[in-house]
Amino acid sequence: MATLSSKPVLNGIDVLERDGFRLLHGRSVGLITNHTGRTLDGRQTADVLFQAPGVRLVALFGPEHGIRGELDEPVADGRDPKTGLPVYSLYNPREREYRYRPRPEQLDGIDTLVFDIQDVGSRFYTYIGTLGYAMEEAAKRGIRVIVLDRPNPIRGLYVGGPLSEPKHRGLTAYHELPVAHGMAVGELAKLFNEERGIGCDLHVVPMEGWSRGMWFDETGQTWVNPSPNMRSPTQALLYPGICLIEATNVSVGRGTDTPFEWIGAPWIDGRDLAAAMNAKRLAGIRFYPRNNVPASSKYAGEACGGVSMIVVDRNRLDPVRVGMELAHELGRRYPQWDGAKLVNLVANDEASRLILEKGARATERRFAEELAAFRKVREKYLLYR
Repeated sequence: MATLSSKPVLNGIDVLERDGFRLLHGRSVGLITNHTGRTLDGRQTADVLFQAPGVRLVALFGPEHGIRGELDEPVADGRDPKTGLPVYSLYNPREREYRYRPRPEQLDGIDTLVFDIQDVGSRFYTYIGTLGYAMEEAAKRGIRVIVLDRPNPIRGLYVGGPLSEPKHRGLTAYHELPVAHGMAVGELAKLFNEERGIGCDLHVVPMEGWSRGMWFDETGQTWVNPSPNMRSPTQALLYPGICLIEATNVSVGRGTDTPFEWIGAPWIDGRDLAAAMNAKRLAGIRFYPRNNVPASSKYAGEACGGVSMIVVDRNRLDPVRVGMELAHELGRRYPQWDGAKLVNLVANDEASRLILEKGARATERRFAEELAAFRKVREKYLLYR
């Protein structure tokens, strides 16, 4: 088991700064970042690069939730008040061709794109899709891509869930990955570049001091909410499972004080559901009935029955299995539940059907071979042990 490092883990930006920004000397840089892109001592990567000697930072690009991580809606272009630089949105779902990509004119005068955003370890968390699309656009124009690496907060060991299907590719399924990929962003960038045949001029600035068995609270780093409803490492751990049901007509806790630690709906009997889930004896987790009234998002202002989750042993918990079993029980018990939308984030038609009909273990058996094959491919791109 990993323990608290005697020295905090250095992120890619810390290593880049310590080494005098050599990779960026003489470069005209576009930075893809948000509020999570910061040094160990809390300075924003945008400010650090703007002031770095020999580096010309010319534009900022923001992902879903915006450059400051505060929005739950399409994000508009703007200007950064501190640096005066233009800020271009990479989250415009109402557009068509450039919904999640930098436009060609936004890349004029840029010879290097730098990516520095904290991921949470789940395939459908959109920041890694943003990275993939940016790499594609960079490759078309001969632009170098530099990824400043950061920890996977739920460790680099946990790989779980069925792989997404190619026909479901999109921002939440950029590549055929399992629900939990067990990789750092720099490793994913290498995998995308080779397995998708992107072929961009990719450079990864690795972390120093991180090992695959480390939980986020063992890195010595400060937690910064990567998005408005991702408020703790515990929520990041539960997210790959609980978010599976988010596209359905169940609240996953957005608008409450415990997103991804509670699920509910007006028609759920929390006592019944908690008893059913506890009877499964899933490792590392317990359920208890809890009523809630979300202040925003799904069922805003409505009284909901539901269940809260307590992680009792994170080293034994399989969050994707938890999410699949929750989906199975919702389908068995509540005719009001819109289980057909499960496929939206599972991104695999057969897996969604099996989850509903037979539950987690049958689904895991069916996709064990594909998951083992992914592990072999994944091994080629790992930077840390």
